[in-house]
Amino acid sequence: MTKQGPDAPGGGRGGSILRRIRPARTGRMSIVDRVALTIAAVMVLVAFIGPLLAPHDPYAVDLGQALRGPSGAHWFGTDANGRDVFSRVLYGARVSLLATVVVIAVATLIGTLIGTLAALGGRIVDEVLMRICDIGLSLPAIILALGLAAALGPGLKSAVIALCLTWWPGYARLVRTLVRDVRDAEYVEAARTLGVSTPRLVFRHVLPNSLDTLYVQTTLDVSAVMLVISGLSFVGVGAQVPSAEWGAMIAGAAGNLTNGWWAVVFPGLAIMLTAVSFNLVGDWLRVRNDPTLRGRHS
Repeated sequence: MTKQGPDAPGGGRGGSILRRIRPARTGRMSIVDRVALTIAAVMVLVAFIGPLLAPHDPYAVDLGQALRGPSGAHWFGTDANGRDVFSRVLYGARVSLLATVVVIAVATLIGTLIGTLAALGGRIVDEVLMRICDIGLSLPAIILALGLAAALGPGLKSAVIALCLTWWPGYARLVRTLVRDVRDAEYVEAARTLGVSTPRLVFRHVLPNSLDTLYVQTTLDVSAVMLVISGLSFVGVGAQVPSAEWGAMIAGAAGNLTNGWWAVVFPGLAIMLTAVSFNLVGDWLRVRNDPTLRGRHS
């Protein structure tokens, strides 16, 4: 007999409300998913055109306007140096998202190459490369990135390089698994029987059929990478004050939290909205591409 009532999974008034907002996972977009996709798209658009929309120079210092609250002249208020927070948040979208995209692109490229080589290079190559990945995965990426960024010298460039060098093992593991699954498919065996060369087999048959899951993972990683970049900037080894980067903005305004909360809250909200929206979009893509997850409740 099917269990009913408030104690059933998804049961009760709360479960009913959740199902209306985000129904059972069927691969279709719920209201929450649509809102998340809209926010993510807006953030990407702001990264492209944000500087054109900024009403003030994000680096213009005006001590006479220091720590002014949100108003018609300064929608998000001003910081301790009189800089317009709204303009800096708009500029920061490009800085933060561009750094995130660079890290994910480079880490994906390195991980794809190493994962493919491990899957197709034989037992010894596989063992050596996977042990290297295990070492990288055994330590939190933010700890490794923190050490590398500190060694390279403070700056956003150092933070990006450090994350590129520490983020790829997860992609290598994922691609290895995907390629190993696809390489044993019947159509790949048929192509190999017909004499298709290994490079052509990899780039025309194996990798293209392994990319769906990789797309989902990169979307999910946008939030994680952005949070790490912002965290590195906040502790002083990433983007440096007065850079219009969200983490650096929070670091620069943290000392005036009691009388200038807006200079911390609005960059923080930008980070939160971007991270949560991309995470929800990635989760929807994961459900859409994995039939085994459909029908389960959020």
